[in-house]
Order: sequence, then structure tokens, then C-alpha cells
Amino acid sequence: MSHPGPRQPRPSKPAKAAKTFLREVNYPHQIHPALVPGVSVEDQRIRYGIDKGILLAVGALIVAFVGWGLASPQQVFDVSSSALTWVMRNLGWTFNILAIGMVLFLLVIAFSRFGRITLGLDGEEPEYSTGSWAAMLFGAGIGIGIIFFGPYEPLTYYLSPRPGAHYDANSAMAVKGAIAQAALHWGLNAWAIYAIVGLAVAYVSYRRGRVPLMSSVVTSLWGGRSDSPVARIIDGLAIIATLFGTAASLGIGALQIARGVEVVAGWGPTGNRLALGIIAVLTIATIISAVSGVARGIRWLSNINMVMALGLAVFFFIGGPTAFLMNTVPAAIVDYFGHLPDMLSANMAEGPEMEQFLSSWTTFYWAWWVSWAPFVGVFTAKISRGRTIRQFVLGVLLIPSSIIVLAFAILGGTAIWLQRRAVAAGDTAMAIAPDGTAASLPLPAEIFYKVVEQLPGGGVVSALVIVMLGVFFVTTSDSASLVNSQLAQRGNPSPNKLVTAFFALCMAGIAIVILLFGGRNALQGLQNLIVVTALPFALVLVLMAVALVKLLRNDPQAIRENYEQWALEKAVKHGVATYGDNFALTVEPTDDERATGGDFDSTSPELTEWYARTDEDGNPVDYDYEKGEYVEPK
Repeated sequence: MSHPGPRQPRPSKPAKAAKTFLREVNYPHQIHPALVPGVSVEDQRIRYGIDKGILLAVGALIVAFVGWGLASPQQVFDVSSSALTWVMRNLGWTFNILAIGMVLFLLVIAFSRFGRITLGLDGEEPEYSTGSWAAMLFGAGIGIGIIFFGPYEPLTYYLSPRPGAHYDANSAMAVKGAIAQAALHWGLNAWAIYAIVGLAVAYVSYRRGRVPLMSSVVTSLWGGRSDSPVARIIDGLAIIATLFGTAASLGIGALQIARGVEVVAGWGPTGNRLALGIIAVLTIATIISAVSGVARGIRWLSNINMVMALGLAVFFFIGGPTAFLMNTVPAAIVDYFGHLPDMLSANMAEGPEMEQFLSSWTTFYWAWWVSWAPFVGVFTAKISRGRTIRQFVLGVLLIPSSIIVLAFAILGGTAIWLQRRAVAAGDTAMAIAPDGTAASLPLPAEIFYKVVEQLPGGGVVSALVIVMLGVFFVTTSDSASLVNSQLAQRGNPSPNKLVTAFFALCMAGIAIVILLFGGRNALQGLQNLIVVTALPFALVLVLMAVALVKLLRNDPQAIRENYEQWALEKAVKHGVATYGDNFALTVEPTDDERATGGDFDSTSPELTEWYARTDEDGNPVDYDYEKGEYVEPK
């Protein structure tokens, strides 16, 4: 005679009541919104494809612009200059508020209760170790801009300070003040602009199951679809901003490569002809990378480039004025934080000189970072899955900006030291700025080589830097083309290669136009286009921040924390009122005023619709959240 197995305990009345409640309320897949572990975009059934509307509209605009620039570069320059002047005078404050506001916004989010929310499913571990993640963020901060602006920008501020600055030109105080001003432009505020995109995209993709598009974030404000006309406009603006922002970097990179070739080879000035040829050659290399599947080799070169960039910093530090830099770098950091309010409060209303400075530097930089935000933001989102919001914000704000500021301090500090040494010795031939003014500086693309040639082994380093810039050009163009291609293909993680190649050509065309109408000083042309094309996307960033707060307030973890607060508060009041000092807390069903969620509508569509699973055509399908798998119809 067989013996019966152990008797299973019968469900308690509260457990039965809970299951009955879930069935009666009819939540999606019979799961309360507070208990949803999150939804990853990879687990969704999505039909990707080329968004012909976005591709045709953006493509037509860019092709028309490039055609206009090639046919009449001076006209493009005049029109864009007028547009720049109007935007700076009337809307320049938008970029300043954005740069300040995003830092404060992200820090508040990070240190609030939302900071504990995971950018992924409940309990999901980070995809990359902390060391690997930090290294990738470190790599994101290294690029063409450091080599181009590293010596040039701090030296310019040393010779020609910001109007109203606390130091005089060519003074000892100007050394650390100039580096601090450059740190403002490339540090925390810049990375806050990138971080808002990265945080919002990572959250909606790995926590809410939406495709990694800017529109996926913004349309949550009104519950719109990501394929609506408004959504397409938002993603189109992101593509346009990225194309112009990245093309600007490619243009100055090509200029610096060309000048390096002239220096190393001993050629005379070639104007912009050589730079135009370099853009053509390196764009072909980018397209080959995009369509032939050699992306792994490109990533390998990128890693080598990062090591070479570190080696370059070490070369400047050891081969240059080591003791001077050791004294200057800490002092510049202290100066940065000490005068941060003064630098951030500079505005267009302070007179023509300040307006000119901000248009050329601070406000221009904020606009440039806005245009880079979709590109860098999507990258930081991809590598941050499984991180908490607090980890993401602190990591993205601090790691890359620290590296960049240190690089500027080393490169810029070396340039300033060489200038001061030459002036002290009365040797104008060795001075980078012969008459001690910013007006006498060489062209920006040439300054790096002027600095390197005065250091031991400068000729070899110049040749290596040319190679570094070439790799940076290809990897930047390749990565930006890929992101734009994904945005034009509904977030497809494996986009069509021909579309990717098309965007590489678009960036090359814009870069060529910038060089053509910018003349000898292409920075002016760069500033004209960046500020004007980034302005619409600045509004999108604000909407993304607002949408993110709305989503976080309705996150399952946030709902659970609300229940915890409400339950404890009501239970304690009831216990003291009924039993005095001696009472215990229990969990039981109730419909009276003690009900934890009595005033909370957990069936609201904004709380439940997002985790209802559908197929590729939007038809409802069954899903088992306990097992984490779809339930196929029998």
C-alpha cells in the first residue's frame, strides 16, 4: 500500500483573496504594476525596418544642403552667420540654462529614491564589470577634439581671457584660470548633456521595453506611438543634429591631419585641398568598414588608439614641464570649482565683448555637445545595462570629464609654459604667439605641432598623431553613422549597411562644405552650423528630462516604495490609536481607511499599458512574467 506524500498546506485566506483580486481587476498578464520586474527591449516582439519617411526627409535635406554648399559656399556662410547672430542674441540663454540645469537635474535624480532603480530588470547584474565599464567611459572621452583644442584653447584664454575674468592676460594667475575655463567647456556640463540622453534611452530600453529612440522617451509624455509624425520629427532632429555635430569634428580632424602631413613631409601650405582629399579617403575607409563587416578590426584599432592617446599624455607630461604641470593641475582644478559660478553666469547681456566670447566659445560648446548627445548618449546607454541610475549618473559625469580635463591641463599647460618660457627669454621665434596676443597665434590646426616640435622626439610624435587622428576619424564616422542608421530604422540593432554608408557620405559632405565656406579658419563655419542645427534638439532634451521623471514616478520599484510608505504610515497610526504602545504589524486584506492603496488607482493605463505584451503587429499575446517567457497558444 503506497503512502501519500506530505500534505501540501492550503493557501491562506489572504493569499486566496490576492489571487482573486488580480483575476477580477484583470491586470495585463495577471500581474500588478508594482510587481513587474521590468521589460527589456530584446524580449519584445518588434518588427524593425527602414523608416522611409525619416530617411527620405533627412536625406533630401542633407543632400540639398551639401549641393547648396558646393554651389555657393559664400552664400551658405552669409546666411548661417546671420542665423548664428540671431540665435545667439535671442536664444543663446537656452543653451546656458540647459548646460547648468542638466547637471543639477541629474544629481537630484541620482541622489533621490529613483537613484536605486536599475537600468534593467529587477536584480539584473551589470553587463560589464566596473573596470571594463569605466574603461569604456574613459575611451568615450578621448577623440579628435582633445588633440585639436587641447593646446589651442587654454593658450587662447591665457592670451585673451574671458571678459570680466579674475585674471589678466599673460599673468601667472592666467595659467590656472585659462585651464579652468577650458575645463568648464569640456567637463561636467558637457557630459551632463550626454548623460540625459543616455539615461533616458537606457531606462526606456532595458526597463520599459521600448526601442532605443529619442521618440520612445518623449512620446511617453502623451502616450503617443513611436511611429507617429511627431515621433518621426523628433528622431529626424536627432539625426540632423548628430550629422552636423559629428561632421564638424571630422572637418577639424581632417584639417589637423593635413597640417600634420605638411609639417612631417616638409610641404608648403596646401590650403584646404589636402584636407578635402583626406576626408574623401577616410570616408571611403569608413564605408568599407560599414559594408564589409570589418567592424571588429576597427574596434581593435580604436583600442590601440586609446593606448596611444594615453601614451601621448604621458609624453607631454614627462617630455614637457613636469614640475610646472604638477603644480598647475591641482591649482587649476581648485580655480575651476572656485570660479565656477562666475564662469557659468556669463551671459549675452554683459556687452558686445562678452557676446563675442560666448558665441565663439561657451555657448558654441553647449550647442556642440547638444548635437553630439544622441551619438554619445546611445553609446553610454548600451554599455550601462544593469547599472543603477545613481551609478550611471556619477560614472558618466565624473569618469570621462576627469580624463578630458586632465588632458587639457597637460596639453594646454605645456603650451602655456612654452609661451611663457619664450617670452621670458625674449625669444619671439620660439613663442607660439610671437607678439603675446591671441591674434598672433597660428591657425588652430597648426598649434599642436608648434608645441610638439619643441619637445624631444617631436617629429616622431607628430607622425604618430597623424595616424591617431586618422583612426579617430574612421571610428567616429563609423560609430556615428551606425547610430544614425539605427535611428532611421526604428532602433534596429543590426541596421541596413547601405543606409549606414549613406549617412557616412552625408557627414563627409557636410564636413566638406564646412571647409569650403570656412576658408582658412574653418572654425567660424563650424560654429555657424552647429549652433543653428542644435537648437531644435535642445528642446527635445528638455522634453526627455520631463518624460523621464514621469516614467520614474510610475516605475514598479517606485510604486512599491510608495506602498511601503503608505502601509507603514497607516498601520502605525491605526496601531497606536487602537492598541497604544503594544501592537504588531500584520498584512491582511481590508477595504477600510487602512487600505494601503485605497487612494491609488493601480489600474490606470499609464501604469499598466506599458508591460502588456504584443506581437510584431501590435496584437495582444500572452506572457508569463514568473517564467519570463511567452505563452504560445495551444
